[in-house]
Amino acid sequence: MRIGVLTGGGDCPGLNAAIRGVAQRAWSLQDEVLGIRHGWAGLLDNGEVNHLSRDDVHGIIQLSGTILGTSRTNPGKREGGLDEVVRNLGRHQIDGLVAIGGDDTLGVAARLAERGVKVVGVPKTIDNDIPHTDFCIGFDTAANVVAEALDRLQGTARSHMRTMVVEVMGREAGWLAIVGGMAGGADFIAIPEVPVSIDDLVAHVRRRLRSRRFSVVVIAEGTEVIGIEKPPVRPTTIDEFGHVRLSERGIAQRVADHVERITGTETRVTVLGHLQRGGTPTVRDRYMSILVGSAAVDFLHRDMAGSMTAVKGHEIVPVPLSEVAGKTNLVPPQLYEMGSRFFLSMTMSERARRRAAP
Repeated sequence: MRIGVLTGGGDCPGLNAAIRGVAQRAWSLQDEVLGIRHGWAGLLDNGEVNHLSRDDVHGIIQLSGTILGTSRTNPGKREGGLDEVVRNLGRHQIDGLVAIGGDDTLGVAARLAERGVKVVGVPKTIDNDIPHTDFCIGFDTAANVVAEALDRLQGTARSHMRTMVVEVMGREAGWLAIVGGMAGGADFIAIPEVPVSIDDLVAHVRRRLRSRRFSVVVIAEGTEVIGIEKPPVRPTTIDEFGHVRLSERGIAQRVADHVERITGTETRVTVLGHLQRGGTPTVRDRYMSILVGSAAVDFLHRDMAGSMTAVKGHEIVPVPLSEVAGKTNLVPPQLYEMGSRFFLSMTMSERARRRAAP
């Protein structure tokens, strides 16, 4: 076969390991491998598609980012864009396509599958919000970055008796906040799935200051905090998939300003931002990325196109792209409830029971 591979959406550690997994498995089956540059943009207009050689993928497993480049280009937003992608796949005589990306990239792949394109998706996102899989490329490394940042911030918070508000990525799902926050010892974690009021947050910080004299709060960037006014959305901050650039909202800074004003305690903000997307991938991200990349080639050869390489336990199984596109894997309420035992003075259910008590 002649196999094309692309990476779309945000970059993250593990992408290069997945590319290498695709290439090595394809070559073992006597396939050709073409690298499509800059995500879906590489299949629009003249694009950029090149043969991958063994030298191209040598020594890239430990590198962050993606040697193919990426973008947030959405062919579906351009008139005739999806048809143009199909034509360019034909022009380059690509028999099968491996699309490595998150919900947006896999959504485009699902629409191409409906048009008869032999495409397999590989789940990638530091948000960990792709359904029907136990593994998303990049999440493990990003969660480690969050935990390490909190390890460092705990010391300065304790030394200066400060409240530290740490903003992490997470548009609709709070996996990075809950996993990285718990591992890093945060004493309050706010995620998009669970409503939180600024009054409850301030009350918690006050209790924490009385007992420990410092506080470390983690908040996912997509969290809506009741009582904090949302800033207006500027059209220039919306990408081709309709997503608002959440860094513009500054939720951590607005929460910190309120906490400092009410408690009178010095409050500092750390926005981890794109630090969460960089760095050397963890062993898990390297190992699993190689496996799901190579499995994508197997799926193409076994007539399992139109699916995603989903990790279920110790197996990699096909899940139809149609069951993935447009859906989000959210943090279950029971997981947040269990986690809150470690970072709150009382659990969500206990607070609810106390409020309901006569």
